[in-house]
Amino acid sequence: MTISRNSHLMDGIALSKHLRHDIARRAAALTAHDITPGLAVILVGDNPASQVYVRNKVKACADTGLHSVLEKYPDSMGEAELLARIEALNHDASIHGILVQLPLPAHIDAHKVLEAISPAKDVDGFHVANAGALMVGQPGFWPCTPYGCMKLLESINYELKGKHAVVIGRSNIVGKPVALMLLQKNATVTVCHSATANLKAMTLQADVVVVAVGKRNVLTADMVKPGAVVIDVGMNRNLEGKLCGDVDFTGVREVAGFITPVPGGVGPMTITMLLVNTLEAAERLAHAKAAS
Repeated sequence: MTISRNSHLMDGIALSKHLRHDIARRAAALTAHDITPGLAVILVGDNPASQVYVRNKVKACADTGLHSVLEKYPDSMGEAELLARIEALNHDASIHGILVQLPLPAHIDAHKVLEAISPAKDVDGFHVANAGALMVGQPGFWPCTPYGCMKLLESINYELKGKHAVVIGRSNIVGKPVALMLLQKNATVTVCHSATANLKAMTLQADVVVVAVGKRNVLTADMVKPGAVVIDVGMNRNLEGKLCGDVDFTGVREVAGFITPVPGGVGPMTITMLLVNTLEAAERLAHAKAAS
């Protein structure tokens, strides 16, 4: 199967730009009714990567008309103090979404912290209430990265019904939730992981492959069915220090029907879906007020 090298890239940057225009429009509509969607971002410690992530999130809010508050604390911050701060934000009417940047210092129980966030403000989609809502198909907040993967599939008008999707990775952040989202769209889903006996045999059957492991070259060209859609969630560095994903991009793009690049694929979508969730949290509150 011969495919043009440039015809099948799933451009997360372009899609994000399109979606952010709509976010800005909806945010402006809310602001006109005296509700400015607000996101609180909490950063504990001085992890360099986390600092970059939160800076990008705050900038994205400013660019789309959302209000954001960045709270930075030293890594000596106690767990009780952090939980108290989250409780205060839960009751802050100007804040519609709360995000605690991970990882947290070792002395703080990340699970306890994430569970302290009100499910109605859990715009990362990590609270068990939102995970449960996804499980049973009820409204909630979807985790941002897998939500972004689904938007990328939607952008190419890909019909998932009856297709075989293989997810490589079983994390609570990407692997498990994206598998549930694919199931909701009536795909047949196989979840593979480090204990899968013959990964290649699984991926060669796949119409869609989502790779979220955090290891270079997990998926190579000989493992992909011609014309398959490949979504690379990984973020690694190659031997030259350049950003790369979990997929051998150069080889796989010659076989796949569509593929996401790294960088510029799933990455931009993650922050965009965070904005969508924050906006939807504010819209839900506005609708609740209007109905009361």
